[in-house]
Amino acid sequence: MASGLSGKAAIAGIGYTEFSRNSGVSTLTLALRAIMAALDDAGLDPDKVDGIATHRVGDSIPAPMVATTLGLTDPHYYVDHFGGGGSSHGLVGQAALAVASGVADHVVCYRAINARSEFRMGGTGRPLVDHIETQYQAAYGYMAPPQYYAMMARAYMDAFGIDERHLGAVAISQRANAAHNPRAMMRDPISFDDYRASRMIAEPFRLLDCCLETDVGVALLVTTPERARDLRKPAVIVDAAAWGGGTTLQSAGAPDITTSYAARMAPRLFDMAGIGPADVDFANFYDCFTFSVLMQLEDYGFCGKGEAGGFVLDGQHRMDGRLPVNPHGGFLSEGYAHGMNHIAEAVQQLRGEAGGRQVRDARIGLSTGAPGYVGGVTSALLLRRDG
Repeated sequence: MASGLSGKAAIAGIGYTEFSRNSGVSTLTLALRAIMAALDDAGLDPDKVDGIATHRVGDSIPAPMVATTLGLTDPHYYVDHFGGGGSSHGLVGQAALAVASGVADHVVCYRAINARSEFRMGGTGRPLVDHIETQYQAAYGYMAPPQYYAMMARAYMDAFGIDERHLGAVAISQRANAAHNPRAMMRDPISFDDYRASRMIAEPFRLLDCCLETDVGVALLVTTPERARDLRKPAVIVDAAAWGGGTTLQSAGAPDITTSYAARMAPRLFDMAGIGPADVDFANFYDCFTFSVLMQLEDYGFCGKGEAGGFVLDGQHRMDGRLPVNPHGGFLSEGYAHGMNHIAEAVQQLRGEAGGRQVRDARIGLSTGAPGYVGGVTSALLLRRDG
């Protein structure tokens, strides 16, 4: 039975800037363009916004500057969260709590980054990211996300017999999906030979296993279902929102890194919505690297532990399979907005606006944040079509 936050909030607008390698503008401009696009999508005047929320890791404009530029002199709800992809979906879940409780009426959630042209994750020439884990990683030369995740990927692959065929199946499928997405940065189909020929970045990750460094802004408008139904586009209902944490890898000594912290959180997520994995029509899994898709198929309950390799070799993750995964191409091919573009794509799918990549009869979608590595937190949303 559905409970808690289920059905008490909705996403009423989505907005994007171009996905690019060099936006040529500041992160303030990206944020404002995405927010204004989301408000236009919803048909809401900017002076109706009374809440603002973002997450960042020292790589973007502080939210007070965005609020000031928007003319928000007294926001009723305000979050400027330090955190990466594990926090992305929690940001929207917390905004849902704010509108459901009456703290605010219309909250804009956004992420704006010049992650290719300005602040590259793991880049050098500046102090380490202000995170407790970096003091242990940097001493061993672990400076960039592919290096962090490679350790977890190798442990997972060794435990469950995963190899390049399985990683490649994820990359190839998502690129095929991106061919139908006009926003996607990479749309040319790839073969398994192309995948194998791509250069090694951090073993076992090749270039085509890694998400795209991207300059982009993405914004969402969160309000109550009642208010959303009075706006321009069909409401997409927040069926469930969950967030949680685990043990940080180095600081707390995670005992088993082959199962992500999403496995602990997923039952709470599905319980809130009163549904199970079999009810989900598509999934936007956080795909910073190909292996994280495999792990989340298992940890969210779409197959048993150790079965994700067979799941993707059988094509069950493709658009014509049992569970279409990342129909927009994901971070691997559309671009990387640190989680927010997965949620926006889910909204488009549930509105039936996804064109050539539309999932047939999509009613319920899962969208996930980073599964808990590096930052030690994770979050996810279940969204459903209204009515």
